[in-house]
Amino acid sequence: MRRLVAIVVALAALLALPAGAGAITNGVPDGAGHPEVGALLAPTAYADGTWATCSGTLISPTVLLTAAHCDQGLQRVAVTFAATYVAGKSKVYWGTWHADPAYNQSQSDPQDMAVVVFDKPVRGIAPARLPTAGSLDALALGAPITAVGYGAQAVSIDQGPVFQYADVRYVATGTVTAVNPSWLRNSMNPALGNGGTCYGDSGGPNFLGAGVSETNILAATTITGDSMCRATNVDYRLDTPSARAFLGQFVSLP
Repeated sequence: MRRLVAIVVALAALLALPAGAGAITNGVPDGAGHPEVGALLAPTAYADGTWATCSGTLISPTVLLTAAHCDQGLQRVAVTFAATYVAGKSKVYWGTWHADPAYNQSQSDPQDMAVVVFDKPVRGIAPARLPTAGSLDALALGAPITAVGYGAQAVSIDQGPVFQYADVRYVATGTVTAVNPSWLRNSMNPALGNGGTCYGDSGGPNFLGAGVSETNILAATTITGDSMCRATNVDYRLDTPSARAFLGQFVSLP
């Protein structure tokens, strides 16, 4: 969401990162590239007129995966899959919020997962695939990964950090720098030609591969990163026993 979350404090000691979570930076508008990626909408617009609070991914016709820390305190949640959301014009889907009851601030495994179960199936959009159990253990360092989301696309530091939002789905590619038991860490350093996530991309997807090698396998969801959205994207692995235990309540697992 567009606020610091408690999990960042707990992760900071382990990950040595300043607080930061969830927008795509050094990326480009996604257009029709990832129609399965949606935005969770706030009950009312933010001061800048935008609506997206977090991002998420369709993993079945009736289930959107996102992060538990995106909780708005509401049981009913609105989601759009429009590449550019326009209030009153873009299609909106309503569903019920279910967060992992084991969500915590553990550094080792926060179980920061939630789903929105839609009232009706989402038609015309193919869901992303989940990874098989333990499959990310063999992910090579330097492997490309693709992040997608509706978060901030730019950060201005002229008068303190100002994050720029547009309710537009963006995409960027980074490279894997570490594979931990519950986490993927990915470089989004623009000096290295990488891009990644920022505030508002929390809960959004990180797909295996990039460009012609990109797959529709959703490896991990965006959780945190550095405060200026320029160094590291830290993502929750979806191939672990705890992640699969939660997801298996809502979808069939590979």
